[in-house]
Amino acid sequence: MPLSRCLLRWNRWLGVFLAVGLATTTACLAQQQPKQQPAPKTYSRANSFGILFAYSNTSSHMLLGAARNRKLLNVGASYSRRLWMNRVVNWQYDAEFMPVALESDPVKHEIDSVTSPVTIYQNFTYRDVAACRPVNSSFNATVGGVLFASTQVVTCFREWTVGEAFSPIGFRWSFRPRHRLQPFLGGHGGEMYSTRPIPIDEAGSFNFTFDFDGGLEWYRAHQRSIRFEYRYHHISNHNTANQNPGIDNGLFQVSYVFGH
Repeated sequence: MPLSRCLLRWNRWLGVFLAVGLATTTACLAQQQPKQQPAPKTYSRANSFGILFAYSNTSSHMLLGAARNRKLLNVGASYSRRLWMNRVVNWQYDAEFMPVALESDPVKHEIDSVTSPVTIYQNFTYRDVAACRPVNSSFNATVGGVLFASTQVVTCFREWTVGEAFSPIGFRWSFRPRHRLQPFLGGHGGEMYSTRPIPIDEAGSFNFTFDFDGGLEWYRAHQRSIRFEYRYHHISNHNTANQNPGIDNGLFQVSYVFGH
C-alpha cells in the first residue's frame, strides 16, 4: 500500500477517535456539573412611581396635636428607590408630593344677645381648637340689683383651606419580597403650606409634617401593585407662630404603584 494512502487512512481514524473522545468527555462533564437553579422571583422594583389618595375624617389628641375635628384630604404622587434587599426585607427611599392638600376646620358662628333691660347684640365667627358644638340657650343674671336676660346661639359650619405638601425625607421597609402580599412599615418628614393659617387664625400658614405608617402592598404583577395603609399624621408650626395647637390625624391612604 502506498505511503500516502496509509497516511490518509490513519488521519481519518485519528479524526474519528478524537471526535468520539471529545463527545464522551463533554457528556461526562455535563453529568458531573450541578444544574444551575434559576434565581427566585421577587416582587419589587428598583424605581417606583405612585399615585396616591389619602383622607382623614377627624382629628384628636392622639400624641402631640390639640386641634379637634379637623379633616384632611391629600391627592398626589410618590417616588421610591430600592436601597437594599434580601429574602426578608426590601428597604426603600420614599418621597411624596401632594399638590392638593386640603384641611377642614369647624367654624363657630356665635350670637350673644342681652334682651333686657337694654338690648346688646354681639356677633362672632371664629375657629377654635375645640370641636364645635351647637348651642341655643337663654339665662338670667342679676348685676347690681338689675336683672339681665340674655341668649346665646352657636351654629357650626365647616371651611376648607387649600394647601400643598411635600415630604422629601422618607423610608419604607417591605417584608416578604418573594410574595405577592407584603406587609410594610414606613415614615416621612416634610412641610405643608396653606393659603391661610391652620388650624386657627393665630397659628401659621407654613407647617412641618411627619407621619408613621403601616399597611399591606398587593402586587398584581411584578411591576404593578396597590398599597393600603394607615398613618399617624402630625401637622404643627414648631412654635414659629403665635400659637401652635398642632393637628393629629389618623390618615387612610391608597396608592397605585408601578415601575421597573
